[in-house]
Amino acid sequence: MIIIGVDTGGTFTDFVYIEGDEIKIYKRLSTPANPAEAVLDGINKISSDDKNIIHGSTVATNAILERKGVKTALIVNKGFEDIIEIGRQNREELYNLSYQRPKQVVPEELRFGIKGRLLYDGTIIEDCDENEIDEIIQHIKELDIESLAVSLLFSYVDNSHEKVVEKIANKYNIPVSCSYKVLPEFREFERTSTTVLNSYVSPIMHRYINFLQNNLNKKDILRIMQSNGGSISAETAMVESIRTILSGPAGGAVGALEIGKLAGFDKLITFDMGGTSTDVSLIDGKLSYTYESKISGMPIKVPMIDIHTVGAGGGSIAYLDEGGALKVGPESAGADPGPICYGKGSKITVTDANLYLGRLIPEFFLGGNMKLSIDKINSYFDNLAEKAKMTPVELAKGILEIANVNMERAIRVISVEKGFNPAEFTLFSFGGAGGMHAAFLAENLSINNVFIPKNPGILSAFGMLMADIIKDYSLTIMIDEANASYSDIENRFEPLLKKAANDMKTEGVNEDSLNFEYYIDMRYKGQSHEITIPFNKNFVETFHEFHDRNFGYKNIKKSTEIVNIRLKAVGALKKPVIKKYELNGKNLAEDAIIAEKDVIFNDVSPVKTKIINRDNLKPGNIFSGPAIVVEYTSTIVIPPVWNAKVDEYENIILEYKKI
Repeated sequence: MIIIGVDTGGTFTDFVYIEGDEIKIYKRLSTPANPAEAVLDGINKISSDDKNIIHGSTVATNAILERKGVKTALIVNKGFEDIIEIGRQNREELYNLSYQRPKQVVPEELRFGIKGRLLYDGTIIEDCDENEIDEIIQHIKELDIESLAVSLLFSYVDNSHEKVVEKIANKYNIPVSCSYKVLPEFREFERTSTTVLNSYVSPIMHRYINFLQNNLNKKDILRIMQSNGGSISAETAMVESIRTILSGPAGGAVGALEIGKLAGFDKLITFDMGGTSTDVSLIDGKLSYTYESKISGMPIKVPMIDIHTVGAGGGSIAYLDEGGALKVGPESAGADPGPICYGKGSKITVTDANLYLGRLIPEFFLGGNMKLSIDKINSYFDNLAEKAKMTPVELAKGILEIANVNMERAIRVISVEKGFNPAEFTLFSFGGAGGMHAAFLAENLSINNVFIPKNPGILSAFGMLMADIIKDYSLTIMIDEANASYSDIENRFEPLLKKAANDMKTEGVNEDSLNFEYYIDMRYKGQSHEITIPFNKNFVETFHEFHDRNFGYKNIKKSTEIVNIRLKAVGALKKPVIKKYELNGKNLAEDAIIAEKDVIFNDVSPVKTKIINRDNLKPGNIFSGPAIVVEYTSTIVIPPVWNAKVDEYENIILEYKKI
């Protein structure tokens, strides 16, 4: 079988595939109206034989962001119908006096309360009424509801009431998401929000995956990338769609970890700049995870690689605001109409600014397979520059500087604001537009090294080929340290282990390749938030160490409590082999430098710059900026103050010093 990794982006859809021992790539413009069209077109161009496909999808994410999920109803306990509306007291924009929360995906008239009540320990103080539930679900059916979310109090202790609702909903053929399956943890607001969003997007994902499967070969295998860095079967993704949020960026983080580790770099800040957005993450020897994310103002409490996203990409649109100030993004030109230089757009973008300054080489864009028009953008720059009262060159430079500041701010969120010094890390740059901005960003952040892998424009798709099958399980147990021995907590993992073993068998994982990782959420008594730590025999000491590392203090005299247990099931898969080459000498081959042209960097005066074909670089080559390296998936801009070397895996390492 040919193995294919597919990543759908806002501008391009990327493909990486393995034929024999060869890793091959392909890119094509995305089809925003129906992303599946670009996916299927690319797959069919690659091969008509049977295929094993791992797909990172933006379908669930876009459905939430654009409020295009299905008509969803919510069933909760009586008196808790407004739980998703009330939420927490946190104010997202503290100084915005006119701030309004985003509208909920389930309106008030579609939230229903039922009888039935449990105590925190599972004691039933009022049983549910099946006749009442049946009447409500009949009413829901009459309202043409496409999906139902169920979130009842303390269902993580006793799920019998939710199972009653689930059974009746199944009788009426209404797709249902129950919180005891989606998120069996305490904090009813986050649990309800996560369950609602899963219910809201799962039918959309179901239709999307069905469309793909109906147009693939019968023997083709389709797997979907998750936001936790692992893949799951298409069948699982249809009902647990909330786990596919940010699946594309997760593939990039996995690929960066594996390639960086192989090349000897284990402290990385990943910088993935695409056409619509930029995703950044911090890797300190291993992937960083978060269990508290938000999308469009609504919490999602499923394990995700800790990725921060901003609306800054090659397609980000530049404009003047009402006060005449220059702004860039977050609105993007996307794939259609795209930047002006693509031929159909009419609004200046970051890509157009790079082209205007000479940093993008039109003859070599996408390996020369896509034409860019430098002439078409001139009049647009002249007009906007006149309105902004600056020269066109100043306008283009300003656009790039603003975009860089937006992305720099994102990197500070995942580094400086979490106690990490960016200067101690290497900036791992990928994405179609990343190479044009990485050196400038690194300089702003005092980062001395930039790592650019081979084929950086498709790294997220490549990372999907490096991903294992991963499933996460959790359960709230809420035990004081004084009442919790290691063996007692270990025994509480048994139900999760049994479920994981069965699920992974369904996913096609052999027992021999299955591994389990144990974690617990702990906190000092009286705290309202906990931290996740590896579970071991010295778990209390481990908690104090992690608390000290995260917050700068610990209190070994204070009592602690274990809140949740977490199990990560990992099914190891065979991964593509990245070739290692002999170092070939420092000097570039004669055919490596293919041209020279004037390029504008930090000054307004153009500088003679070497244009280098990356395909003709050899491991061991060393060269200095100013230079622009062109390749099929990306363009790399190397300013005058930077030097570059090619390592034995054909990665380019930029250094902010003389070699």
